[in-house]
Amino acid sequence: SHDDGGAVPTPAPARVGAPALGDRGAAALAGPRRYYLANDDHTDYEWSGSSAFYRGAFGRMLDYYMTQAETTASYPSDSRGRFNTDGSVWVSEYEVSRTPADFQRLIGHLRAGSITMPLNTCVQLYGAMPAEAVIRSFAYAGRLERRENLRFRLVIPMENQTLPGGVASLWAGCGARYSWKGICDCSSQINAWDRSRDVYHFTGKDGQSVLMKWNSMLSPGSSQVLGGYAEARNPIASLNTMRTDPEFLTRWPYDVAGAFGYGWDDAESTTNAFVQASLTQSNANERVIVSNQIDFFEDFEANYGSTLNSFGASFGNEWDLRTAGLAEVTARARRALEKLRTAEALVTLVALHDPSILAGRAADRDSAMMCLGLYYEHSWEGGPSVSESQRVTWQRRIESMITRYVNALHTAALVRLGELVKNDSGAERHVVFNPLSWVRDDAVDLTPSTAAPRHVVDVTTGLQVPSQEIVVDGVPRLRVLASAVPAVGYRTYEVRAGAGTTFTPAATFASATLDNGRYAVTLGSRGQITSLVDHADANRELVASGQALHDFGTGNGSVALESSGAVSATIRVSAGGSPAHETRVTLYRGIDRVAVEGRVTQNFGDTRTYRSTFALGGATMRHEEVGMIARVARQSQGGDYADEDARTDYLTFNHFVDLSLPARGVTVSNWDSPYFQAGNSTITTLDAATPRIDAVVGMQIDGSGGISNQGGDTAFLNRYAFRAHGAWDPAAAMRFSLEHQNPLVAAPVLGALGSPYPDTTFSLIQISDPNLLLWALKPVEEGIAQGVIARVWNLADSPRALRLDVAPQGIAVASRVTHIETPIGPAVVLGGGIEDSLATQQMKSYRFIAQPSVTESSGTRTHLALAAWPNPLARAAVTHLRFSLGAATPVRVSVHDVAGREIARLADRVMLAGTQTLDWDGRDRDGRAVAAGLYLVKARIGTRIETARVVRF
Repeated sequence: SHDDGGAVPTPAPARVGAPALGDRGAAALAGPRRYYLANDDHTDYEWSGSSAFYRGAFGRMLDYYMTQAETTASYPSDSRGRFNTDGSVWVSEYEVSRTPADFQRLIGHLRAGSITMPLNTCVQLYGAMPAEAVIRSFAYAGRLERRENLRFRLVIPMENQTLPGGVASLWAGCGARYSWKGICDCSSQINAWDRSRDVYHFTGKDGQSVLMKWNSMLSPGSSQVLGGYAEARNPIASLNTMRTDPEFLTRWPYDVAGAFGYGWDDAESTTNAFVQASLTQSNANERVIVSNQIDFFEDFEANYGSTLNSFGASFGNEWDLRTAGLAEVTARARRALEKLRTAEALVTLVALHDPSILAGRAADRDSAMMCLGLYYEHSWEGGPSVSESQRVTWQRRIESMITRYVNALHTAALVRLGELVKNDSGAERHVVFNPLSWVRDDAVDLTPSTAAPRHVVDVTTGLQVPSQEIVVDGVPRLRVLASAVPAVGYRTYEVRAGAGTTFTPAATFASATLDNGRYAVTLGSRGQITSLVDHADANRELVASGQALHDFGTGNGSVALESSGAVSATIRVSAGGSPAHETRVTLYRGIDRVAVEGRVTQNFGDTRTYRSTFALGGATMRHEEVGMIARVARQSQGGDYADEDARTDYLTFNHFVDLSLPARGVTVSNWDSPYFQAGNSTITTLDAATPRIDAVVGMQIDGSGGISNQGGDTAFLNRYAFRAHGAWDPAAAMRFSLEHQNPLVAAPVLGALGSPYPDTTFSLIQISDPNLLLWALKPVEEGIAQGVIARVWNLADSPRALRLDVAPQGIAVASRVTHIETPIGPAVVLGGGIEDSLATQQMKSYRFIAQPSVTESSGTRTHLALAAWPNPLARAAVTHLRFSLGAATPVRVSVHDVAGREIARLADRVMLAGTQTLDWDGRDRDGRAVAAGLYLVKARIGTRIETARVVRF
């Protein structure tokens, strides 16, 4: 602990005439210069201390700084104690380890601004993360925002020298407005300290931005100066730099300046130095302010925001690459996140009819979402208090919490969907579910009870479909070709006894070549693809002369046909080699995909990749980075990578890489690999010309840093798929990749005659434009009664109009929300569907509530058609309710909470025929304003009830 001296000194008299900033507003440019000094304790989670240690340390430090804020509350506003956490894990751990009263004390300080919490879980390696992992890692902040009526506007990506470009859009979409970054300038292969811009609007491809403070490091190699991650380690020294250093003043010509960060690598620290600096260093011309960071940004933005340039580019990856040192565990975390897409879509369909499916899952869900931040915590090696083996054990535990939650949700929801689909036939039927937002054909594996021989019939058409017996991971399955499976919906199939009609094989095999009429694939003895012929493009060869695809570079084995049938055929090579590995290639009937599976079955400690070299000289290379589709080239060459301060030897490999010429190209879908190398790229050079990618299996970068020898793992799974195409189409590339990585899933149909879902097909979501993809569909975190979240990503290179419809009844009310589900404002609902526009590559999130069902009985039947507007609306606004009556009749109109309790009665009298209007001012029967949330307005005529759902935020 670095505690600088006991009691806080008595404050000097308030400065007469100084512009007040007690409300944290912006001072005028004509006033004194403002210097913001922000105290924090940089968190090296599971490096400086274990998670158990940090739980105690977080509590002790927060208690200390809350007390400091309280004891300095009578001081001049500039000099009052303030403290900044660098992750929401501080607040989360405090909540679970302290009493509710203690936690409300902390909430009070968060609300007052004396304690600051960012959106991020911890200090994270964003280049290692899928886009959805970034969003989910902010989920705890979103829950606090809604529960406590707070907003968190800051993201802190400190210490690592690099930063992806797409996160600007993701952060802004989560509600962020500000970010600051200081680097270590250590364990680095690049010179990132000398920056072309120290403050700017960090802007994504969709035009959304956050105000970024990222100072140049004026003393390279020292992280305890401006530009480091402990800029204010010595507050007075940093203050003097901002006051007098000529180079700083040249780079920062503003009257508002800030130095952030104190704790450095201390596991725990407390200090009075910031309060002391404010009290002793302020004068008539200079205000020295104990900062909560937000105050600096608000001041700076108000005075200089309109004068700043916008800048958006990727700086590549550095410490991010360390996650490939435990590559199989990192891949499992990624697989679980991808599987979550299907699990949440399934549970949405189920919960709309059976909300109990969600009961008891919130705690595991919340832990899993927090773990999606913690897994990518920035240290990723052994430290002074945590050994490498302990760190590896912790990473495995964090991954297992993600995977366990997703698997349990997926299994329960899939089984329950089968129970909710009608089946009064008495026959064996299976529901085949598609989690994606477009109709698709694909293979699916059933677990049938009918003994072989058997065949499969599409229940909708009554026609037999291709099927084959197959063994998957040692388990007998029945593989079926499912056609026209609806968007976010299902199609049912019936398994019948007997062989049925015989279909031709999906592909033929001869002399190491597998051919399905769309592609011909030839495997070599190392498991490499020596030839890939595109029959649809005049039998064009896609492999560069003398080169290969998926080449591991070692081994010697024989090519064998592993399975063949009416749906698919697979060839296999057990190549041995060092390390030992095997490869499988699968072609399907009528599916435009070459599926490749690589399994390394031996430990290794160096860098291992699968190399693919394409016959596409002059192609443009693009890939999904983190929240954007990036072109692999420097900005000066028309690409999306910064011209300086970037590390480019290994780039983020999210769903796909694409190489395209004007009229043709190839998309490579990637299910498991964390990174790829573009051509002959190096740490400081980016090769955008060579049509080659090296997909990383695993590596330990930069000597001895990170995790050694893959933590002892001996099994590594990497799956890819190739697809030839015409002109570049980003949405098509993503659709292909999502189909590969989100397979159809199936379960037995066990529903009875009265089951809510039909016995043939059903589609929940329809999106009008194929360039707009449903990225996530899930129940609102507070429960399905509060609605459904739909996240949509425009993959087009231009703005697009959205129309989103929900079956069968349409949407009653919808709102725009941040990606972490905090309300922004109403969405336009026309004709029961959401209508909106999305900018280029923009992702938007919505919350909607479906049209309520009408409950009728044998009582009086007369027209109601209850409607509420505006909806959703602010808590202080008035809800207008309208309905019509066919005759004069007694009507009761009441307001209920989601538990069904009546909280207000708006009418209970005879009302005349015609259109009727009532208003609800958002107050209960005692005149108190209700809390934000969902409310049910019920209009009753006799035993007939109609319900309108009203959302107030």
